[in-house]
Amino acid sequence: MSSSTTQTNESCQYLVFRLGGLDYALDFSKVQELRPLKALERFSSDGEIVSGVVVSRGVIMPIVDMRIAFGPRPPQHDPLTDVIILKLSSCVMGMVVDGVTDIVALKPAQIQPIAGAGAVDYLVGLGEAEGRRLIVVDIDKLMSIRKVQFGARQAA
Repeated sequence: MSSSTTQTNESCQYLVFRLGGLDYALDFSKVQELRPLKALERFSSDGEIVSGVVVSRGVIMPIVDMRIAFGPRPPQHDPLTDVIILKLSSCVMGMVVDGVTDIVALKPAQIQPIAGAGAVDYLVGLGEAEGRRLIVVDIDKLMSIRKVQFGARQAA
């Protein structure tokens, strides 16, 4: 969240997505578009997390399968599998998730810190919207960690 948002009581829009049975939320301003996985032309990769690249509207971008990164079991592709195309500060990339559910507005007061998550700086906190608990993530920080981990595996 930006410091101006934190200092005010204005709500921000968050995209809610499912991953391994949990609901996550990310800043909607980082989302360029949503696409079903089957609608994208994919090229595979040897990476564990980076599952290849996709071509979307003539642009080639890496695709990170978050179901591999966070899931204890191999991911299953089904009609609900979505790709969130992200506009990050460093690049444009795709993120595969189990499905996108909705967009919610959260005020800073609705996001509480996660106890013991100090070492995991991409976790913003736990939000609550419409009776659901949401794990709010800083997608720029999360993707920079994933890129570093992937690069280390490739160099080994």
